[in-house]
Amino acid sequence: MLGDKETENMRKIEIVDYDHSWPQLFEAERDLLQQTLGDVCIKIFHIGSTAVLELAAKPIIDILIEVTDVEALDELNVEMEIIGYNPKGEFGIPGRRYFQKGDDNRSHHIHAFARGDSNVMRHIAFRDYLRTHPEVAREYGELKRNVADACENDVGKYCDGKDRFVKRIEAIAMKEISPNKAMHTDEDSTAIRLRR
Repeated sequence: MLGDKETENMRKIEIVDYDHSWPQLFEAERDLLQQTLGDVCIKIFHIGSTAVLELAAKPIIDILIEVTDVEALDELNVEMEIIGYNPKGEFGIPGRRYFQKGDDNRSHHIHAFARGDSNVMRHIAFRDYLRTHPEVAREYGELKRNVADACENDVGKYCDGKDRFVKRIEAIAMKEISPNKAMHTDEDSTAIRLRR
């Protein structure tokens, strides 16, 4: 029997044109997650390519959740399974909690980090840079299509093919973004600050 990583490498990698329903799909999932996670959840962000207007993407909604701490989130794995998520633990990134929804017909990914983790800012900075630099977003979309065509549905090869571009843009984005803006605002209201 194949393990999770081998199965992950067998999924079809498809890049599609931007779908204007993606923000609404995020919002519906955000509301469900907010109800499910309660006080463990601090903020929920729409990240990744589906969060960038007109950017070609895999049709999977990427969600970033900032939590009080990841151990408290671990205690909610059963609740996450009830709403369709498969908990994957760190899944290769220390300090992260990763969840997938949809099995072979993947629909959502969640990347959760504890409050203040530098990965929160990194993801938001990258997203915001692409949102404000459409020419870079177009270049990224073309790169993703080319890599997807060449990688033979190997997720590792797909990620490797984008890695240098992503790291370069992340470095630029992190230099340009204010820490307060990255951590506490979201112009399109896709971040939710829960009141206590």
